[in-house]
Amino acid sequence: MKEIKFTDIDGIKVGHAQDFEGATGCTVIICEEGATAGVDVRGGSPGTRETDLLDPQNLVDKIHAVMLSGGSAFGLDAASGAMKYLEEKDIGFDVQVTKVPIVCSAVLFDLVVGDYRIRPDFKMGYEACVNATNKECPNGNIGAGTGATVGKFLGIERAMKGGLGSYAIQVGDLKVGAIVAVNALGDIIDPEMGEILVGLLDEDGKTLIGTEDTMVKKYDEKKNIFSGNTTIGVVATNGIFTKSQMNKLASMSHNGYARTIRPAHSIFDGDTIFTMATGKVEADINVVGFLAARTMERAVVNAVKSAESAYGVKAYGELGSVK
Repeated sequence: MKEIKFTDIDGIKVGHAQDFEGATGCTVIICEEGATAGVDVRGGSPGTRETDLLDPQNLVDKIHAVMLSGGSAFGLDAASGAMKYLEEKDIGFDVQVTKVPIVCSAVLFDLVVGDYRIRPDFKMGYEACVNATNKECPNGNIGAGTGATVGKFLGIERAMKGGLGSYAIQVGDLKVGAIVAVNALGDIIDPEMGEILVGLLDEDGKTLIGTEDTMVKKYDEKKNIFSGNTTIGVVATNGIFTKSQMNKLASMSHNGYARTIRPAHSIFDGDTIFTMATGKVEADINVVGFLAARTMERAVVNAVKSAESAYGVKAYGELGSVK
């Protein structure tokens, strides 16, 4: 087993576009040949596009891109830019008069971090596609992770910086990887060490106090927390799988969230994972399932470790001053 880049997975390209002043952006994962796909939405506040067609009983069997975007529901517009880009390249589901690109999407809430009037839109989505490559996969304050934050149970003033992360591995000819924009209500845990990496800070912004512990102390207080949540990601593999299997793989991939985000899948998060299979090698779904969870957990950790302080929000690199 060896570590590779997410973009080393056969047929996968990744592109980013962002507005650093607005503190938002989008990340597109493209498979021009089409990928068998699935999805699992577990958070209580999702914003998604084209998830119903991933039901195995529905017609379309391949997708051409997934757009991960900031901007809350406004950010779903970025997927239209991806559709335009792919149609221009004659990529999509053939309906005779044209080809309709199948672009799935999920969004996270980052409106309170920068300028809420700036959101990923058609133009930014198109730009992300133009920037797509199989050569690089930068992490941190980029794309959909630009305005991402974590540990927001007591407001953005007590939060820390999230970001975009990726991780992939290869076993023989099999490749499995994950890319994720980490913008959780809760804290991020390193499952190997069992310690909080980033999350909810005390009033002085110097100590990590633990989101779950704080929530337990305030169990009798009802909250409506729209301070900016949701972790969204994609697991990709070069394995050969059916739509049913890809939906199961999406379900198994959420174990990566459960191991690294505390709490995960809250009513205030829209936690979503898409899966994409480019269909190059035979593989056991059970093996790919636990590898998917493992790559997702490392991608989440990479996201927060790669993030840099921005918009008045401290990042992992400042932990010496907050522990």
